[in-house]
Amino acid sequence: MKKSLLTITCMTTVLLGCTEPQESLSITATQRPSGNLLPVSEDILELVPAPNPDRNAYFGDLHVHTGYSFDAFVFGNTTLPADAYRYGRGEALEHPSGYRMQLQQPLDFYAVTDHAMFLGLVREAADTSTRFSQYAVAEPLHNINAWYNMSDLSLTSRARNFAGFLTNSINELLDGTIDPKVVEAVTRSAWLDTITAAREAYDPGIFTTFAAFEYTSSTDDMGNLHRNVIFHDTDRLPAVPFSRFNSQNPEGLWDWMDQLREQGIESLAIPHNSNGSNGQMFKLTDWAGDPMDDAYSSQRMRNEPLVEITQIKGTSDTHPLLSKNDEWADFEIAPYRVATKLYSEPAGSYVRDAYLRGLQLASGGGVNPYKFGLVGASDTHNSASAPEEENYFSKVGMLDGTAQLRGSIPASFVSGTLLKWRAPDLLQQVDGKDYLAGGGFEYWSASGLTGVWAEENTREALYRAFRRKETFATSGPRMKVRFFAGYDYEPGLLDSPQLVASAYRGGVTMGGDLAGKAAQAPAFLVWATADPTGTALQRLQVIKGYLENGEHRERIYDVACSDGLAPDPASARCPDNGARVNLADCSTTAGVGAAELKALWRDPAFDSSQEAFYYVRVLQNPTCRWSTWDAIRAGVKPRSDLHSTIQERAWSSPIWYRPAPAEPVDEPVEKPAEKAGEEIIAEAVAQPETKTAQPPANKAGDGATVTSGSTL
Repeated sequence: MKKSLLTITCMTTVLLGCTEPQESLSITATQRPSGNLLPVSEDILELVPAPNPDRNAYFGDLHVHTGYSFDAFVFGNTTLPADAYRYGRGEALEHPSGYRMQLQQPLDFYAVTDHAMFLGLVREAADTSTRFSQYAVAEPLHNINAWYNMSDLSLTSRARNFAGFLTNSINELLDGTIDPKVVEAVTRSAWLDTITAAREAYDPGIFTTFAAFEYTSSTDDMGNLHRNVIFHDTDRLPAVPFSRFNSQNPEGLWDWMDQLREQGIESLAIPHNSNGSNGQMFKLTDWAGDPMDDAYSSQRMRNEPLVEITQIKGTSDTHPLLSKNDEWADFEIAPYRVATKLYSEPAGSYVRDAYLRGLQLASGGGVNPYKFGLVGASDTHNSASAPEEENYFSKVGMLDGTAQLRGSIPASFVSGTLLKWRAPDLLQQVDGKDYLAGGGFEYWSASGLTGVWAEENTREALYRAFRRKETFATSGPRMKVRFFAGYDYEPGLLDSPQLVASAYRGGVTMGGDLAGKAAQAPAFLVWATADPTGTALQRLQVIKGYLENGEHRERIYDVACSDGLAPDPASARCPDNGARVNLADCSTTAGVGAAELKALWRDPAFDSSQEAFYYVRVLQNPTCRWSTWDAIRAGVKPRSDLHSTIQERAWSSPIWYRPAPAEPVDEPVEKPAEKAGEEIIAEAVAQPETKTAQPPANKAGDGATVTSGSTL
């Protein structure tokens, strides 16, 4: 028996490297395990992090264009959606001007949003092997991005041919010269590739992608009305995206989205660049000029729960003419209507004004159509986000790919001389020097990002956060912002290890409604942390908006200050913390600022009978603007007419305070537009509350406590 055991043991050990049988290797009957030679491992591999009930902050960009967009391809971008997603994950891409583009750190989510109008068509026109390229209208675009055309010498012809292509293609579609089926086939193919790229790049728990597109409409006077449409998933989608060709009126887009929702296809739209809408994005009437009714407001909020507050083409928080008591209102203001040099009227164009208009429209008991959560994005047309001031390459490819073209350094002798002769209106003299001024690029921004509080990095979790508006926006740095309101928050909450769980349990978070309680004032928990790789924070603010005798009113409160400072009780402002920027090299004052600012704040002017909104704005210490970085690298002085420094910032979605009824009444039936996002998703498919959908084609055109050292 013993010999038999030795033989078995040695046979086993030979397989493990034993070459000679040894007595010490024998196994007696009483020692032998019951069928196992090794113990069972109890180690677990956590390949996907478990959902966090306190929610994590994820950062991404929901506004990215590739070579499928008609304008991006003309600007020299030949990359496609799959390339864009590789960039979002941290890989490098080549800029059309020939240099490397790469994020300092990968993003958590990304959405390609190419223009639905003429999706893929300019790329098709440039490829001489395609059917569409055989139309005469396509001939000027043949091989436009061939290697021999990739120089500044091609910029003039690119601009001229692009403008002609758009106008002529539309006219020839209308008169029958171009077969619309050929155009639709191109769009279908490009859209399918866009969806496929999103499906293949999706890595749940690591990197999330969304199928999306941009609806690109405007008023007849070029007031911007663009929206990005983000789908919940990629399993079942329309074969062709909705474009301006289907309806110039955004209400047509909402009808289309409602019709898809009835079929189980969920989506949301995000208006952007309201700053360039010439007052049209947040009007007090509908498209036809009629007063907004509850059906209109409900439909709008059902389909548009978010708004983009910052991006490369400027920031749309507020304007100095609208917020005269806000010292920080003049931040990255782009004064023109999109794609023009026409002035854009501020009233009706900025988000804070829209929030006030929403209170005005709802003051008679109706539905507020402007209860948006906030996001930030890039609107890059290079497939690549550019949210970093010191690493800024703007957005329109070859048109603004260098400092000279962006107007941040003087024009060269050759360029300046040629333009003085041929196109003097494309030059602007500043400080006695000539700068290029064709596209208004000098007013553009290194911006921005969307922050989302979600349990995990998946489509389902992120989309639920979009719907409940638990989102925040940053001008580029990865600052994190928390914002809660409740009636039972006590000062000790700030130091509690269960702070977040207690805040969720005892109140509402950003994006939500806080119901009034008679004679009770809520406390607001405000918390921000700096970008770990960026600049320290200077101040934490709450912005309040309300109506007084029917007039718009707003207040800015500094609620937490860096460096042990405290807000002045009279002015509600933090003292200067002494942070400065050396414009010779963009170095900043060392040892100043906070890694974290946190406060439990009560509104000193709170009126329990007054409806109001509150949102957070956090400001970093000053740093160099991208244009100053360009000038320093070129060895020239920064332009005196541009801000040489900026204070990067982040904004939370608001919390809306709604007064308690004056006397007990029956609870009204809650409209979908005021429910939590997950309820909208679940219920809208089964029983969507909407007016009868018409075919889109029928549309006409107290104190603050500050702490530091923990993470958020």
